[in-house]
Amino acid sequence: MEIFFSVGEPSGDLHGANLIRALKSRRPDIQCVGYGGPKMAEAGCQLHEDLTRWAIMWVLRVILNLHNFVGLLLRANRYFRDHKPDAVVLIDYPGFNWWIARRAKAHGIPVFYYGTPQLWAWAEWRVGKMRRLVDHALCKLPFEEPWYQERDCNATYVGHPYFDELENQHLDTDFVRQQSENPRPLVTLLPGSRSQEVTSNLPIFLETAKKIRAEVPGVRFAIAAFSDKHAALAFEHVLASGVEAEVHVDLTPELIHSATCCLACSGSVSLELLYHEKPAVIHYKISRFAHWVQSHFRKVKYITLVNLLSRNDLFYENGYYTYDPDAEGAEQVVYPEYLTYRNRSDDMAKRIANWLKAPESTRNTVEQLRALKQRVVGQGASSRGADYILSHIEQGQQSPAEKAA
Repeated sequence: MEIFFSVGEPSGDLHGANLIRALKSRRPDIQCVGYGGPKMAEAGCQLHEDLTRWAIMWVLRVILNLHNFVGLLLRANRYFRDHKPDAVVLIDYPGFNWWIARRAKAHGIPVFYYGTPQLWAWAEWRVGKMRRLVDHALCKLPFEEPWYQERDCNATYVGHPYFDELENQHLDTDFVRQQSENPRPLVTLLPGSRSQEVTSNLPIFLETAKKIRAEVPGVRFAIAAFSDKHAALAFEHVLASGVEAEVHVDLTPELIHSATCCLACSGSVSLELLYHEKPAVIHYKISRFAHWVQSHFRKVKYITLVNLLSRNDLFYENGYYTYDPDAEGAEQVVYPEYLTYRNRSDDMAKRIANWLKAPESTRNTVEQLRALKQRVVGQGASSRGADYILSHIEQGQQSPAEKAA
């Protein structure tokens, strides 16, 4: 049995690796090949290309790298034609993966989307692609299954695979102990897993840090870098800002665990913040044009996964909603979030400084997070996904007589 993977995000690389391990634990003879990242390679996937190198966003960057994506698509098409794998598994990265799905369908190969694109957020018109090109949509969030099924997609909720990884984390106890022995409060800055996210968000994070330190002179800051490249980029921003902050690579869980609170770029890291019951402010810097696009097309009220898991009022039909810290009911939003082209460092510094200066406020937020964690955090997405994929591949391999029996 052979499965072709197409995975382009660092977080998808992690989920793909766990899924591959689950598949191999059930079928040791299974061959996993395709596009992914280093974690998938460690799990036993034969990589044709490290697609996580091309984890880019926005139209201009895609156009500048279009020749690379066309080459990868043609290469995948030749592989589908010559080898005809038993299935294609897509994870995230919809811009490229829709094209991979088209070529797989053209060669009669069943397509599984493990962790469906967030079409419900602002691109509902693209659900037709899911109907046409994807045989099995495996959903991460509980409300996604009915949303897709109502639009005639074959969707099944398997759970969020990130929780599997979090349950299996082993913290560097020496580092955590060193942090706990320091009596000064720690604020961890999490600027994202893409270079452009670091470039966009970290300067605002450091400006926010400067304002927090003016309110809480004894506070410490640490930056969690995704890679050595990002660490070097972070050092440049730290030196330019004049803010004293440590930079660490491969210590994100430890830095979250050790922090009093965090300032994070929007993404799956919010699930890690929830897992560690850590108060946090979420930020994502976008251009004025991107903000205009959001205001016209976004249909979901929140950009943060934890807020989407915690709230019932997810969608709106008309108008445009953004988080307002002064609005009635704002305190019920678990993670204050800012999807913005403006400088919101004043608002973010005010919230974080309040957590640092008022332990009771921090405890109330932690209790809110703990109750939500007990309700939504669970393991097993990788196992459920593997069982589902294998059962449907094996069913497809049966002869008509076997199926009838």
